[in-house]
Amino acid sequence: MSGRDQSGAHPALGPQDIQRRIESIWRLDASRIVAALARWSGDYALAEDVAQDALIAALGHWPTQGVPENPTAWLLHTARNRAVDQLRREHRGDALVADYGHEIACSHLGASTPQCSDDVRHDTLALLFIACHPVLSPDTRCALALRTLAGLDNTALARAFLVSEITIAQRIVRGKRKLAQANVRFETPSPSECRERLGSVHEVIYRLFTEGHVASQGDAWTHGEFCHEALRMARVLAQAIPEDIETQALLGLIELHGARLAARMDAQGNPVLLKDQDRGAWDRGGIRRGLIALSRANRLARDQKARPSPFRLQAAIAACHATAPSFAATDWPQIAAHYATLFTTTGSPAARIHQAQAAAQFDDPAQVLAALDTDIDARALSSYVPLHAVRGDLLERCGEREAAAAAFRRAAERSANEAEKHLLLDRARAAAPPTKKG
Repeated sequence: MSGRDQSGAHPALGPQDIQRRIESIWRLDASRIVAALARWSGDYALAEDVAQDALIAALGHWPTQGVPENPTAWLLHTARNRAVDQLRREHRGDALVADYGHEIACSHLGASTPQCSDDVRHDTLALLFIACHPVLSPDTRCALALRTLAGLDNTALARAFLVSEITIAQRIVRGKRKLAQANVRFETPSPSECRERLGSVHEVIYRLFTEGHVASQGDAWTHGEFCHEALRMARVLAQAIPEDIETQALLGLIELHGARLAARMDAQGNPVLLKDQDRGAWDRGGIRRGLIALSRANRLARDQKARPSPFRLQAAIAACHATAPSFAATDWPQIAAHYATLFTTTGSPAARIHQAQAAAQFDDPAQVLAALDTDIDARALSSYVPLHAVRGDLLERCGEREAAAAAFRRAAERSANEAEKHLLLDRARAAAPPTKKG
């Protein structure tokens, strides 16, 4: 007998299963739902609001009524009804309301025709450029775009930006209010507007890939769909703007990292560290595409006499890893040098932390750790998982096993990713000194 009732729902699923199902559906389809609504209404803020309303409705209805057979259509239909109600209350958009059925069908999420697929792809990019509108602050642009494109909640966004959930919630509310006040419509920006917003668009695509590469929360180590979506957007953008250095460098970076995705987990979904990865499982085609994009970025930089840039430096680091025949044979001094330049260029604590991790492969770990502790404000970064994990690694190399285990435990306590948490606790147990008998 099927687990569905006569309505096509899945009532047999437990509340936690349904919660995870909703989160998964939302991650996959949030951007397409918002894009479909925004293209129909021309109103990004309205589309984002009613899509969030539909998500809240699903969280309230599905645990008791079951997951619909077509959950994405349910979310879109619910959001559509909320939008229609709001437009009617505000006495606007009568023609839109009447013509909704035709419009939503073509931008629909399960459409299989090439035209509809192209519409969804370009709608998503248009959505990205709108979320990166200059009326918004840089941090608000990125937060709003990731919320829309990746379906990230405030908890995940707070971890990504190293700020509180209250700060993120305020950014989202203020951002949507500013877009509404500026009467920002859903339309493809002009070439000059695209250039003005390009830096923010790069940052959003990069953060989207980062969230997929190591998920900020949940049971899974990675979210491959985010990585693939970021790669797709980077390819479309690079094709549209072939002479932009950072666009090509970003594509190279994502291609190179994406080529290693399959080797980053074992058959059970557990994390596999770089030193233990099967390099034969790396996607050589992806590595080749990444190196070509990086080479193009470097050529453009030489022609334009451009200084080292963040994405070009990170792509160069990824290229060092991707082309190394083994972990031991990796050019760690070159990687550390790239991270040092990146830290000087951006002031990013993450760059300094990763520089220390690379330097420890060839330098005295005690000196590396002392320099890191001097350069980094540990109190300000107390919630940053990589800082504690890297300190644990350095302390273990120094023979400070008890301190190393404590650092790995601190990292685990601060991680909201269950797979990462288990990995860090395993490292803490391995680093801990043996217990004395008797």
